[in-house]
Amino acid sequence: MAGKAVEKRRPEVDPRDEPSAAWGWHGSFPKATRIAGWVSAIILLVMIKGNHENNTENVWLVGLALFLVLLLVLDIRKRRTAWRK
Repeated sequence: MAGKAVEKRRPEVDPRDEPSAAWGWHGSFPKATRIAGWVSAIILLVMIKGNHENNTENVWLVGLALFLVLLLVLDIRKRRTAWRK
């Protein structure tokens, strides 16, 4: 059954444009990427507790964590509304 799906996609992907299509890999790790994003945001917030002498480091850590969370929330929203298009 998976073979038929791969056969349908082969004409769309040219191995000259994307060499990985020649041996069957053409995709990404969406679930692992989302998990890594959430873990990275949490680690950034945990790093606030440290030996900082001023708040410059804290501002960067919180800012980067908020940016990651924003991207992850936008991704959730995009996945929820993808079927409407």
